Amino acid sequence: MNCEQIKEIVSIRTVLESFNLFPVKQNSKTAFYFAIDREEKTPSFCVDFAKNKAFDFGTGKSYDVVSIVQQVKKCAISDALKYLENFDTSDQILKVNVNILKKSYEILKVKEIGHLALIEYLKSRKVFEQRHLVKEIHYQMEGKNYFGIGFYNNSGGVEIRNKYSKICLGKKDVTLIKNSKNEKKEICIFEGFFDFLTYLNLPNVQISNSDFLILNSTAIFFKVEEKLKEYEKIVLFLDNDLNGKNLTEEIINKYENVEDCSVLYRAFKDLNEWYLIT
Repeated sequence: MNCEQIKEIVSIRTVLESFNLFPVKQNSKTAFYFAIDREEKTPSFCVDFAKNKAFDFGTGKSYDVVSIVQQVKKCAISDALKYLENFDTSDQILKVNVNILKKSYEILKVKEIGHLALIEYLKSRKVFEQRHLVKEIHYQMEGKNYFGIGFYNNSGGVEIRNKYSKICLGKKDVTLIKNSKNEKKEICIFEGFFDFLTYLNLPNVQISNSDFLILNSTAIFFKVEEKLKEYEKIVLFLDNDLNGKNLTEEIINKYENVEDCSVLYRAFKDLNEWYLIT
């Protein structure tokens, strides 16, 4: 595929999600994200799903999938195209009908993990022992039935994961898990819930009395900035990618007594990836 074909075929939503970027507010036609090149508290990055393009009201710049990759990865067009060629375009829409873009869903069933495919997926990520902290979610989207591993956030939204998908049903939010025995006012912070489940499998963690914060996306860290001031110690287990490193630096500069544990898995993307080879 050439550059122009990629701009049409690869979904802008999928590209943004690949960088762990999700809309703050949306309707059937457009969505607002936080800017991809700076920090902000009011989202100004407007995505038009029908046109497969975006416009940053803060800078006046227009974006397509190629320029988004260039901006986030700080790379040349050739490298951006190589990145986008890895996307599965078999189910992408070339000439988008706005009515198709409306992502309606219905949760059909919530139960304990029991489906063999989900059991095997948890085992493949070496977190099967923590299955009691997640649910098996069956849901319908655009008339089709799906299922996955569900992890609830503080707004009742559900992070859905399986071997093939990574989505959020409902409102995007963080997940804060309080511990009544947390006398030291310590909190451990993770980007995704698989890293949180991984942490619980580590030696000596059983005696940990910390609170736990799962961001579910670095883009919504602003929601807990004030809350973190209540803690005397912050322990970070963020990803070793650009977003994770930038947020780690921000937290270290903003709060006192911060411990960065990413050095434990510095040769890997995240805690779970490191744990898989131990």
